[in-house]
Amino acid sequence: MLETLFIKCYKNNLKVNKMVNKILIINPFGIGDVLFTTPLIRAIKEFSPETFLGYWCNERVSPILINNPFIDRIFPLARGDLKKIFENRKFKGIKKAFDLFFTIKKEKFDLAIDFSLDYRYSLICKLCGIRRRLGFNYKNRNRFLTEKIDIDGYKDKHVVDYYLIILKFLNFPLPENPRLEIFIPEEEKLWVDEFLKNNNIRENDLLIGIAPAGGASWGRDAFYLHWPIENFISLCESIIKKNIGRIIILGNFDEKLICEKIEDKLKGKILNTAGQLSLNKFLALLSRLNVLVCNDAGPLHMGVGLGIKTVCICGPVDEKVYGPYPLNQNHRVIKKDFTCRPCYKKFRFSSCQYNLDCLRSIGVEEVFSAIISLLYKSS
Repeated sequence: MLETLFIKCYKNNLKVNKMVNKILIINPFGIGDVLFTTPLIRAIKEFSPETFLGYWCNERVSPILINNPFIDRIFPLARGDLKKIFENRKFKGIKKAFDLFFTIKKEKFDLAIDFSLDYRYSLICKLCGIRRRLGFNYKNRNRFLTEKIDIDGYKDKHVVDYYLIILKFLNFPLPENPRLEIFIPEEEKLWVDEFLKNNNIRENDLLIGIAPAGGASWGRDAFYLHWPIENFISLCESIIKKNIGRIIILGNFDEKLICEKIEDKLKGKILNTAGQLSLNKFLALLSRLNVLVCNDAGPLHMGVGLGIKTVCICGPVDEKVYGPYPLNQNHRVIKKDFTCRPCYKKFRFSSCQYNLDCLRSIGVEEVFSAIISLLYKSS
């Protein structure tokens, strides 16, 4: 697939200079999508350490990148962020937009790598004086790119592999072992030591993380990604009955109600952290888990980026495109191959007509067995 895309782009006369001094990467999407760019970030910096690398993302995901040693500057304000500001305080929104524009313009980037699939980002880059604008052109929507890679969606290969094709046009080599990466600062590592101690969790306790929600970038449709909450409750009951490890429930503030349903059933037997932690502290806690059980959403990719073992419960999304990367023996994908899945295709999801059978048919025993196989295998 990568070779085919490269040939197609070459025939379209896409050319990038060998030397670029300053590169701006643009990805305004969710946590998973941003983490999918981390192999590209490392590859650029390792081949060309002197290159200044900027990253334009949304405010919510910026903590994922702030400790990345390969990124020189972050611009944490996406179109969605501005829209929310405009709804409440129009003048503040205008000021924020102009501040962002002049901040980017001042950096004098040579090249923008635009993964937004939205013409507005490349237009702003053009107005900022960034002469070379390379990116994916979906349905001819990104008309302000100077070099376009035409796509009709991501399929057959992982999104990471699509992103890495950009290296071809920088004349940079593909990395040998690309992987997602998250960096935890020392102070957060010290914090999590104290946090676990204060919650009566010992050093030798096996920690099983349960993230029953996720999918913030799907907005109101996020529940289509979720394994039924009653299944998560039954799974926790099985873990407790077999006494195989301590359970930590994970979620953000908006997911508190979902997580509290588990806590209400299992009071005193689990540690519910939903809505209590900043994203940086959430990551630090995640890094201490022995296994993370989650839906195919942001927590999965954070777990993969931190190098912990994961059990991914996969429904409407194609795991070959959006699942754990790279998929190896430390990650289990639990799915059912109904003819209707994956139903998220070409960046679109039409609501399920089958009562989420692809998720509901995944049994608690399957997920429990996957946990056991990961806990008791050598890494």
